Amino acid sequence: MQNTARAVPDDRRRKNITSNAPSKGYKEKYATGPMDFPFFLIIMVLLVMGIIMMFSAGYAWAITKSNDGMNYVSHQLVMAIIGLVGMFFASFFDYHWLRKPIIAYGFFGICTVLLILCRVGPFQYTRGEAHRWLKIGPMPAFQPSELMKLAIILLFSYLISVNYTKMKQFKYGVVPFMMFLGIVAGLMMMQPHLSGTIIICAIGVIMMYVGGTRFTHLLTIVLIGAAALAGAVFILMEVKGLGYFETRFLSWTDPFNEEAAQDDVWQTRNSLIAIGSGGLFGLGLGNSRQKFMYLPEAQNDFVFAVVCEELGFIGACLVIIFFLIFTIRGFYIASKAPDKFGMMLAVGLTVQISLQALLNIAVVTNTIPNTGVSLPFFSYGGTALIMQLVQMGIILNISRQSIIET
Repeated sequence: MQNTARAVPDDRRRKNITSNAPSKGYKEKYATGPMDFPFFLIIMVLLVMGIIMMFSAGYAWAITKSNDGMNYVSHQLVMAIIGLVGMFFASFFDYHWLRKPIIAYGFFGICTVLLILCRVGPFQYTRGEAHRWLKIGPMPAFQPSELMKLAIILLFSYLISVNYTKMKQFKYGVVPFMMFLGIVAGLMMMQPHLSGTIIICAIGVIMMYVGGTRFTHLLTIVLIGAAALAGAVFILMEVKGLGYFETRFLSWTDPFNEEAAQDDVWQTRNSLIAIGSGGLFGLGLGNSRQKFMYLPEAQNDFVFAVVCEELGFIGACLVIIFFLIFTIRGFYIASKAPDKFGMMLAVGLTVQISLQALLNIAVVTNTIPNTGVSLPFFSYGGTALIMQLVQMGIILNISRQSIIET
């Protein structure tokens, strides 16, 4: 990725990215203007399409569970409105104020405490065997892991911006990042939340690579992380038993095995049936058959299967193209960021959405084993949607500022 910050003279750029707030000459260094409209437009397209498809996918389940077909979509609309308000405000305040250490470390600390409370304390809210939610009083349940994604991106952006000339050194380019990732991975595997752990660790490694960490150091991190993940899986095997992982593996390698036609195998099987039923042009919006109690929780992680069934191969490709355009435009905004902190912030936030979309589509199409990854802007969920829109507001904020070519 080309770092366009080189367009600013070294002394001026160094002064800006090593301070905690914009200097007095801020207006002389940066030009502020309107937000990036193409990026805003693609966000709105994904959001509107996502709400429509979530409503179609979850209609039958909403009637079954609450006798109200509008139950899921009404909740999602409220969360979308809250998220859009958050996106609006996030797009206007100066993102440089997020670069203060008290904000970067403080937000990470708060999110760490919330992850601990998922396993300890009176606010635990479980679904099945997962301890990923908190419920405080009348507030709806929320996932602290969604907040932690932003916390890691914010903290890593800060660390890279203040140490960018030292990122080649193991002490600065590896040690602090591994320490924070280790804390998060350990707490999230206790929930357990394997998919969230993989996403956060992948975001961190990609940000370190873009930020300047040596490739050999990154390779060391990946190997250590893989060993740690294998150890965590081994511990879970001891706790849950070998059958749990056998079922997961079987659902991936042989989803049509008649000897294991329930649980994850059943979900993967019906996802593939839905995708195959859609053909080239689909059965038409609202005409999915698998969403009628065949595909479990179709409005959540497997909403893309309903997209394939109702809109066909053409519609599925269109959704993928929209996410691809989103990624390209997000990286473009990052390349035009006026400083290292803004660049890393835009990279991290773009990677989060893009990586999550990639993993979700891979799970739904059975390219990788089922790990419970939601599809951004499409899957049902309040905390995730609000956080995604607020984070998009931060990227739009960065897009409002550009480098003055000299």
